Amino acid sequence: MADFKATSVQRVAIIGSCGAGKSTLAQQLGRRLGLNVIHLDQVYWQPGWIEPDPQTWRQQIRTLAAKPTWIMDGNYSGTFDLRLPIADLVIFLDFPRWHCLGRVLKRIWQYRGQTRPDMAPHCPERLNWQFLWYVWCFPTHNRPKIVQALATLPRQSVVILRNPRAVQQFLAQFQSCSSLQLDG
Repeated sequence: MADFKATSVQRVAIIGSCGAGKSTLAQQLGRRLGLNVIHLDQVYWQPGWIEPDPQTWRQQIRTLAAKPTWIMDGNYSGTFDLRLPIADLVIFLDFPRWHCLGRVLKRIWQYRGQTRPDMAPHCPERLNWQFLWYVWCFPTHNRPKIVQALATLPRQSVVILRNPRAVQQFLAQFQSCSSLQLDG
């Protein structure tokens, strides 16, 4: 885990499987650090689960990433090159597939027919077998891309959290902090 001491963290990227708790961690960390939280699902999806044009999407990410402070939660690995190199801290929630799948199923049940708070308007939760398969296959199909992207980050602080307890221990560092400090 990174040692927090010298330089203020202004930009935080949180990545990991669906159901790992990226949005929840972003909200909790945002409150503790006083940073604006950007849920990439809210930016990406248009009403009715419509995907944006790829060029428009990348431009939106460029604009958001150029802001001086943020916490962005979401994978969207096609935009890692725009976000991760300028993030002061990258948090990878590397949770087991069963844990993530269980959380996704719970979320589907909890918000069935409704739009959850971290999702774009008019994109209600739904049971989607293709999505469940994506979550199940995440460790074999998507995790290697993330590990590779993290390995290429120059002088980056990367924190890998593998379970909810590790997340709580990580958050406990910021109970009374007004800003996050990293070794420079």
